[in-house]
Amino acid sequence: MNRLIHESITHGSTKSFNALINRLSSQAAHHQVLQTYISMLNTNTPPDAYTFPSLLKACTLLNSFSDGLSIHQSVIVNGLSHDSYIGSSLISFYAKFGCIHLGRKVFDTMPERNVVPWTAIIGCYSRQGDVGIAFTMFKQMRESEIHPTSVTFLSLLPGISELPLLQGLHCLIILYGFGSDLALSNSMVCMYGRCGSVDYATSLFESMDSRDIVSWNSLLSAYSKIVGIEEILQLVHAMRIEGIKPDKRTFCSVLSASATKCDIRLGKLVHGLVLKHGLDMDQQVETTLVVLYLKCSCLDFALKVFESSIEKDVVLWTAMISGLVQNDCSDNALEVFYRMVESNVKLGTATLASTLAACAQLGCYHIGTSIHGYILRQGIMFDIPAQNSLVTMYAKCNRLEQSCAIFNKIVEKNLVSWNAIIAGHAKNGYLNKAIFFFTEMRATSFQRPDSITVTSLLQACGSAGALCQGKWIHNIIFRSSLIPCIMTETALVDMYFKCGDVETAQKCFDSMLQKDLVTWSTLITGYGFNGKGEIALRKYSEFLGTGMEPNHVIFLSVLSACNHSGLINQGLSIYESMAKDFSMPTNLEHRACIIDLLSRAGKVEEAYSFYNRMFEEPSIDVLGILLDACRVNGNVELGEVISRDMFELKPVDAGNYVQLAHSYASTSRWDGVEVAWTQMRSLGLKKLPGWSCIEVDGTSFTFFSVHNSHPKIEEIVWTVKLLSKDIRKMHIESEISWDSTIYC
Repeated sequence: MNRLIHESITHGSTKSFNALINRLSSQAAHHQVLQTYISMLNTNTPPDAYTFPSLLKACTLLNSFSDGLSIHQSVIVNGLSHDSYIGSSLISFYAKFGCIHLGRKVFDTMPERNVVPWTAIIGCYSRQGDVGIAFTMFKQMRESEIHPTSVTFLSLLPGISELPLLQGLHCLIILYGFGSDLALSNSMVCMYGRCGSVDYATSLFESMDSRDIVSWNSLLSAYSKIVGIEEILQLVHAMRIEGIKPDKRTFCSVLSASATKCDIRLGKLVHGLVLKHGLDMDQQVETTLVVLYLKCSCLDFALKVFESSIEKDVVLWTAMISGLVQNDCSDNALEVFYRMVESNVKLGTATLASTLAACAQLGCYHIGTSIHGYILRQGIMFDIPAQNSLVTMYAKCNRLEQSCAIFNKIVEKNLVSWNAIIAGHAKNGYLNKAIFFFTEMRATSFQRPDSITVTSLLQACGSAGALCQGKWIHNIIFRSSLIPCIMTETALVDMYFKCGDVETAQKCFDSMLQKDLVTWSTLITGYGFNGKGEIALRKYSEFLGTGMEPNHVIFLSVLSACNHSGLINQGLSIYESMAKDFSMPTNLEHRACIIDLLSRAGKVEEAYSFYNRMFEEPSIDVLGILLDACRVNGNVELGEVISRDMFELKPVDAGNYVQLAHSYASTSRWDGVEVAWTQMRSLGLKKLPGWSCIEVDGTSFTFFSVHNSHPKIEEIVWTVKLLSKDIRKMHIESEISWDSTIYC
């Protein structure tokens, strides 16, 4: 390469440098393209209109926004802004980095526009998902009497997701005489499949005058998105009968179909065929195999394919990281990311987005900020998905100020952006702020909410007990036709139960056309949460009558319902049925439920005995339940034993000392109280005050333990005293009534 640069320097002409730059670009040697351009400038060789398109292409593929900006400056300095090919390259460059508004400025300032820049800007809008603007631009191009080429039609296709729009475009393709264009027909076959119409895809395929391997693969791709595995295998068989040998894309389509349907058996069968055809070393096939195994949660197989890859490209690294995050293995995902950085592979924005998702899942604020800092130091231009990941990461780490700062910098916010900021505030308990962003989304961006938007809001309403806001969102869901949707409807059931409106919750459940395990679990938990354990057990019986197999969550819901309603025998019976009737091992949560059930019933000794038998590893949370039960039941000796166990596990936990002090206080052992507080102060420990909130007439009020700063504190105290007096009076009356019944 150095020899070629030396020859270009020797000749010293723009033409020789352009020839070398174009040759290197065609060989995908993009780093060398930029190096050659630097040598060109160092020899004072002036660039021309043929120099810049390859340079901008290199900057785009190398993810180098800053170099692209410098080259744009050179274009302006050299007076070449009017060139249509350079303008098209600039449009594509800016669109790649999510700055389509800058690409549009380049387009609008061009004095003359032929079909090339029109095609570029149309394609950019279509790939961004702004298909309406893309077709508007296409209409303006035709009105300007500029005839589209087959490439123009190809550039329109990516953003189409509705069948009528695709059929209309197909008519225009035929009208302009491109009906027999092989590349365009192949793309149309693929697009019909993406729009959910295998019949149209098959009809177009069969009407084609000539077909190549791409045609078959396009139809196979259409089949893989919709039809069953059997039809896909029949198509592969027909392909081989016609003498078309399957290639890597054929196998990738079948593997993708296996991944979509989580058919690991077929996936392994196709993997065998891949090995037989000697395609196991192909990077695209390796990546598809990794995606398949991760989608089917076969992590060991995915890791074997990944480790066997000799040359791992950025796509394979990203697929591995993303798949591990989706399998809740974010710690492993970060390890893979560190290995990727050490291997000096150029990081893509998709890689960074997946890694930030791992940080969000783990709540790793410091690692997330380190990655953010690396991005800023390297001058990497963030696209919208990566920015959305940053918003989510900061929100999940409870850094809402930083989350909002990133959100406000996103120029063209999409629905995912809005969902990220709304869910971030909703899950951190800031319901009013979440509703503010939701209202702003509908008013300013004209974005239509989806099931993810409203589900996060409903969960926040349920947590805050905000029934008025929950009903308002329910109304929006109804008017926006967001149901039937099992996720949204389940969230509605959950919200009404948590807000205490049991009747409406049941009505929402009854109106659902489909119910899954999560829906039934929500129903059972809801009745248990509202102290209606007997009804929860009846609903559990109804669930078993559907023929669905209960999972761990269903059992946890039923046990929790028994716990809240003091149904000891029923709870123990259901716990035993897990292993006896369903061959399902119990986990920590189920066993903790039984501990709590026995403790609430005053059977503390029995609960502690169960703990010693059933818990192989000590649990600080379960010991806390037992200690509270000792305090309530006045079991001081056992309480001291449990306290020692807790201090061995967490010697510097303020909560443990507070629990111990309360335990001593309940039996008037003030010397023990003093010792507990003294030890806590000597260690410099402080217990954060407990707090809760309640919604009244659409307004949320927050209360802190031992805090009298609330503006209506006097009214609150007076009301509590009045209620306490009424409760005592009712208790005395009930005791008198009970005594009368006995003696009568």
